[in-house]
Amino acid sequence: MIKDGTQEPRTRLVFAIVYNKNMIGAGEFNIRDFTNKVGEVAYIVNPDYWGRGIATDVAKLLINFGFEELKLHRIYATCDPRNIGSSKVMEKVGMTQEGRIREDLLIREGWRDSFLYSVLEHEWKEIT
Repeated sequence: MIKDGTQEPRTRLVFAIVYNKNMIGAGEFNIRDFTNKVGEVAYIVNPDYWGRGIATDVAKLLINFGFEELKLHRIYATCDPRNIGSSKVMEKVGMTQEGRIREDLLIREGWRDSFLYSVLEHEWKEIT
């Protein structure tokens, strides 16, 4: 939302994913806790562009931004347990699955669980 850009301190940043001059998705960074230096990343890519490593590249850029620019300690992400592709992206970028959050999202079909993944700053430094 436009109001997010004027919020102080700023807690949400959304970036366009542009591929061959076409906007094909978005990457999002949310600072969830300033005191404990925690952020959340999310991404969405047009299905026509799946399987090209784009989501993996976006996730890496977002995580690196969180640790390098925002000086965070922990970054997490969640996904639908049925979304195998997103789980694989999180694992490829070095995130660890912490567990399953039960019925945390209300969707059209009813309550849905989420998988929770995270990476810590010192872990990121070891793999990059």
